[in-house]
Amino acid sequence: MALGVTVHDKTVGLHNVRPISINDEVFHMTEKVFFLKNEAEQLQLAASIAATTQPGSVIFLEGDLGTGKTTLVRGFLQSLGFSGNVKSPTYTLIEPYLIDNQQIYHFDLYRLGTPDELEYAGGRDYFEQDAICLIEWPEKAKGYLPVADLLCKLSYKNQAGAQGRCCVLSANTDKGQTILQNIFN
Repeated sequence: MALGVTVHDKTVGLHNVRPISINDEVFHMTEKVFFLKNEAEQLQLAASIAATTQPGSVIFLEGDLGTGKTTLVRGFLQSLGFSGNVKSPTYTLIEPYLIDNQQIYHFDLYRLGTPDELEYAGGRDYFEQDAICLIEWPEKAKGYLPVADLLCKLSYKNQAGAQGRCCVLSANTDKGQTILQNIFN
């Protein structure tokens, strides 16, 4: 699949491999860095992530307001066949989607006052074995969320005179590694 997305370090392979420990298991965290010139490239990246995401995956979306977290969710859902409006569930916290018998939950935790509010709202109930969870502002519920398989960090970036977004994808688990290895393959 030939797409216009530029990999920031000019390599398509995995880089920045470093071990991390989660619950006494050691993972080799890997990253891919992308420069996204426009919304169309964000949607392309989201579609590639969706195509390789397995049931039961947890994806964290981090970044300042307006960097494109909801745009990535929209591209993810639309690439799987969802044709409705995708909006950020800022006030409802969670928006459920059922696409081809795959349960997907979109979380926007921006308005959480304290992390335990997610617990009081029944947040753990959404992390079913086969549900895919896309979580904006995961830092707002630190300690109440499972480990992310994939972390997507978005930031504003100016590259070669073009204003766009930098997207750093980091794998935290074997499932996340599989997603990263298969993006754009």
